[in-house]
Amino acid sequence: MFIDYHTHHVRCGHAEGELELYVKRGIEIGLDQLGLSDHMPLLHVDPATYFSGMAMPMDELPRYVEECFHLQNKYKDQIDIRVGLEGDYIEGYESEIKQIIDAYPWDYVIGSVHFLGEWDISDFRQLDGWQTRDNDEVYRQYYNAVQKAARTGFYDYMGHIDVIKRFGFLPKEDVSELEKQTLDVVKQHGLAIELNASGLRMPAKEMFPSRRMLEYCFEQNIPITVGSDAHQPARLGQYLDQATDLLRNIGFTELATFKKRKREMLPF
Repeated sequence: MFIDYHTHHVRCGHAEGELELYVKRGIEIGLDQLGLSDHMPLLHVDPATYFSGMAMPMDELPRYVEECFHLQNKYKDQIDIRVGLEGDYIEGYESEIKQIIDAYPWDYVIGSVHFLGEWDISDFRQLDGWQTRDNDEVYRQYYNAVQKAARTGFYDYMGHIDVIKRFGFLPKEDVSELEKQTLDVVKQHGLAIELNASGLRMPAKEMFPSRRMLEYCFEQNIPITVGSDAHQPARLGQYLDQATDLLRNIGFTELATFKKRKREMLPF
């Protein structure tokens, strides 16, 4: 089972390539399932005055969904396309997020935390945000937001759950218990997490999440799916061989897949 459930395309403003190029690339590399999962439009900041290219405009969302389902049908005999959304969790905007999620027949919705307030901790243009904050407090705030996201019931799995480490800013205190508490909330609410391989090409030099967190997921029987977080068609499937090797080494034998918001575990 060769799957990639985390992808982005040109419509989001910071990726390259039309959706169809990802589909063709998926066929080329032999994907069994391809998840299309672009970013939800921004809700809490004004796109006109905020950093450019953060997410698709709101009026593009229906076009995105329409194109996804068109491609799903067009290529149904060549690749199994699953239509998804990376539904950024923004504290205080839960009703607006729910409205977007409820409006379309997604196969799956990824719960991701990028923003702490108006600060996007995943944006390389906003690294100065670390200079005025205490790293330990940032980590606590981040994992608190992830826990709140998991409790909403909006999502099918949590994406890049420790992406806070992306740029190599690490806490001074031991956060292993905070990580476990967060994964406990994920389990309590019946969610999976993803092993996001893109961390290998970032300053963190480690997939999201760490082996430590994956081993705890295995102990607690928390399901795992995988994604490349590709922002260019050429990166589709990138490092997923290393991701699945790591999962096998830990003891995992199945991956979570999703269709019409239902999870199915398949051997890999």
